Amino acid sequence: MAKILSTKFYEQMKKLEPRYPTKVALLLPALHAAQAETNWLSPEVLEEVAAYIGIHPAQAREVASFYTMYNLKPVGKYHIKVCTNVACVLRGADELVQHCGKKLGIEVGQTTSDRRFTLNEEECLGACGTAPAMMLNDDYHEDLDAQKLDQILDQLP
Repeated sequence: MAKILSTKFYEQMKKLEPRYPTKVALLLPALHAAQAETNWLSPEVLEEVAAYIGIHPAQAREVASFYTMYNLKPVGKYHIKVCTNVACVLRGADELVQHCGKKLGIEVGQTTSDRRFTLNEEECLGACGTAPAMMLNDDYHEDLDAQKLDQILDQLP
């Protein structure tokens, strides 16, 4: 199998290994690092991570598919995740999702044809007190409305 992940990935894992009681315990950080490098966890990347950790690829996929923070299909340069848990919905999250989809010309779960934006709903971002909330890549944006959402998206390079 040809290597997809870089030498930097493997060096990072070697530095992290002593912090964990077993190599299997390194799986979540390895998935994070692999995704940071490749933008998503393709079956080939999951296979490579599993081989490094010493587990079956199905185990790596099970873990990656359990957590919404891992992307199992390609995402755009800007990954928008709007919280649609009850607190956010009560404060307008459903309308934000519709507005964002209309603005970008995509539905939830889709990526724009230029691969710039992906729109997803997120079950909970833990920001109930400042709902509605969204993540744009790794950054939180809270107390949103359509105007604030437009300003955020319009300022992106």
